Amino acid sequence: MSLTMPEEILLLMLDDETGRLIDRAAPSGDYALAGAILAELALTGRIDTDPKRLFVGDPSPTGDAVLDGVEQRILAEPEPHNSRWWIEALAKEADQYRDLYFERLVARGVLKREEGRFLWFFSERRYPVLSDKEEREVKARLMAVIFNDEIPDPRDSLLIGLTRAAGLFPLLLAPTELDHAQARIEQVANLEELNRTLSDAVRDIFAEVARYAPLM
Repeated sequence: MSLTMPEEILLLMLDDETGRLIDRAAPSGDYALAGAILAELALTGRIDTDPKRLFVGDPSPTGDAVLDGVEQRILAEPEPHNSRWWIEALAKEADQYRDLYFERLVARGVLKREEGRFLWFFSERRYPVLSDKEEREVKARLMAVIFNDEIPDPRDSLLIGLTRAAGLFPLLLAPTELDHAQARIEQVANLEELNRTLSDAVRDIFAEVARYAPLM
């Protein structure tokens, strides 16, 4: 069974050896994870967006408990909201969603769960990689799109947009490679209207958080 986009984003943010999220992935990773959940719903045909709102087009369940829960939240919201509002709302529960997706990856044999201590006092749960096959496949797909001129499918375009928005490409490419690929990354990330909506919202939110963080 293929990985969902939230699972793929999490694998890109995870340090393979320590099983911890890479520091650089926080806090933008919370917004990227929220965007990935919405992107997966869009790819399954359940939601759509226009300039002013994100809405459910097909209310039928997907069979995925996380996606169906988010779909029901969107349906139950009395007032319409745009993609940015929903990304911010879902990002507030990023810890909960991360735990659910990590446990799925454990169940599939991709990660293993380890309980430990941080600074001797605080309990900590880590998820070292057990099988790197899935992560290698995700990275290989991204590199194949970035370093050739073919038009990518919507899933890969969305994943590249969210990876860019979360600032993860410096973790995947050497500085010279990133310089060479930057124009192509921007081109691919802007191919899909949904990508522009979600990934731009993630970048805008994180830029605001970073700008005001020193004042908090």
